[in-house]
Amino acid sequence: MLTEPQKAGLARALENRRTQLAREIDEKMADSRARGGSANIDQIIEGGDAALADALAGLDLAEVQRDLAELRDIEAARARLADGSYGTCTDCGEPIALARLEAYPTAKRCTDCQTAYERQRASARPRL
Repeated sequence: MLTEPQKAGLARALENRRTQLAREIDEKMADSRARGGSANIDQIIEGGDAALADALAGLDLAEVQRDLAELRDIEAARARLADGSYGTCTDCGEPIALARLEAYPTAKRCTDCQTAYERQRASARPRL
């Protein structure tokens, strides 16, 4: 069971990461708009680098999507803090180790359940 000071420290870590991600998303979006102006894209395409333009746009989008997914995880962790379920494994109901939460504050599963979850997902993927 987490103590109040431990919860407060983890809440600060979540808030700090939330602030950092929001800043990074804003910067990536601004950079994408600046780089992705129609003149810049047209110049890249005219130079024969349409594939490069597509790759740059895709990379920006993938990075922003990853950051947004992490932000959703942070918001879910903050909601668990608010409702008192933070630090409890969503699968087995056992406490999540403090060391795991310190390393990964958005963790919703204990190490054993996360390992089982990842194995299950890996075995469910189609083989190419």
